[in-house]
Amino acid sequence: MEMTVPDQETDITRLSASELLRHYRRKTLSPVDVTKAVFDRIERDQPAVNAFCVIDPDTAMVTARASEGRWMKGAPEGLVDGVPTTIKDVVLTKDWPTLRGSRAIDPEQSWPDDAPCTARLREQGAVLLGKTTTPEFGWKGVTDNTLTGVTRNPWNTSRTTAGSSGGAAAAAATGMGALHIGTDGGGSIRMPAAFTGVFGHKPTFGRVPAWPASPFGTLAHIGPLTRTVADAALMMNVLAMPDHRDWFSIPANGRDYTIGLDDGVAGLRIAYSPDLGHATVDPEIAALVRNAADVFSDLGANVEVVNPDIGDTREIFRHHWYVGAAALLDGFSDEQKSLMDPGLLEVAAEGAEISVLSYMEAAAARAAIGGTMRDFHETYDLLLTPAVAIPAFEAGRETPVGWPEKRWTSWTPFTYPFNLTQQPACSAPCGFTSDGLPAGLQIVGRNFDDALVLRAARAFESARPFKMPADINIQH
Repeated sequence: MEMTVPDQETDITRLSASELLRHYRRKTLSPVDVTKAVFDRIERDQPAVNAFCVIDPDTAMVTARASEGRWMKGAPEGLVDGVPTTIKDVVLTKDWPTLRGSRAIDPEQSWPDDAPCTARLREQGAVLLGKTTTPEFGWKGVTDNTLTGVTRNPWNTSRTTAGSSGGAAAAAATGMGALHIGTDGGGSIRMPAAFTGVFGHKPTFGRVPAWPASPFGTLAHIGPLTRTVADAALMMNVLAMPDHRDWFSIPANGRDYTIGLDDGVAGLRIAYSPDLGHATVDPEIAALVRNAADVFSDLGANVEVVNPDIGDTREIFRHHWYVGAAALLDGFSDEQKSLMDPGLLEVAAEGAEISVLSYMEAAAARAAIGGTMRDFHETYDLLLTPAVAIPAFEAGRETPVGWPEKRWTSWTPFTYPFNLTQQPACSAPCGFTSDGLPAGLQIVGRNFDDALVLRAARAFESARPFKMPADINIQH
């Protein structure tokens, strides 16, 4: 296909999936030329940010050529035919190793299966570029491991992307693909979205089928990381298709998440909680999120400052997360464990000491929090909070230099509560600190109301357009 780019100043790697599909339909861009451009971008930017652990241009180009042929005939195969896409390295992808960031996994084995989200993307024509980095088994809120190294923030490469979907977020921010699969068991989509200034949506638990089940159980969600809300909505149309392998999955509702996306927020009753009643927030982040909440008032929503009565849920989350880590490592030999992240071993050891009674008490407390939030959303359509309490800190660390606590959960008090409650929640870029680092606004909806969360995020994006890095800011 001969490519005619409408605007010679346009970098086609920064076009959204929705824009790419419009160009394919008009035959002004080709999936082949777009895929080539994305791999040129990967070749240029991957050394600086380390977003990928698997890159497969040969397979991607075969897929892109097939897509080009379909578009030439006016017969695209699916909703994202020809769109460059990545898969996080904790999600199974046929014929590519899924090492989960761990030296304890043998890459020399057969990889015959696609996870549900991979299968749905493949069926809908996506061009799979490769797999993005994760901390080992996605256990922590930053992205580094001894297998693939440190993933770095394109806004400042001395800073972390957060995690555990840090590779996906870095790839999204830099144009190394338009659509990106992330996972979120305690904030692992929303934290990297906030730190890198992209959009990330954690769907209602079960809305996106998952298989095999996460070792972290019913905390774990799968969802999109993208540069626009419309692309996340498009991606949800693909990811929310059913798969019988996930017995937790919600029956498909046939919802088109792109319909009604621009209906705005006028008349909605929205709660804004600056600190959930207990959290300490960096002053610059607090100011940016407060200004973002004001935008919703300007758009016609009724915004009230109010805290949901859920208290500090960190200990409840710790019981669930650490027990999951203990169960995960129980299947590995001592030799394999010797290859693992010492922090993961510490967390698993603590989890192994949690009694069944203590775990069940935490499960009951979790249920109570879920009930509290159900009651809360009888009054409020949405809840706004900071996505993360601090801006991006030094890469290669679990916590900032001089931080008083050891574990990652101490700096992200706003994310994991809504894994406990299984609610849909997103992080939308809402500005920059004085150091030029992005901040994220978290939008939380009632269970099963992903469409309203996306609609609110789209209204905010329209009022305050998201900004991606013009180039990577390489710092040492």
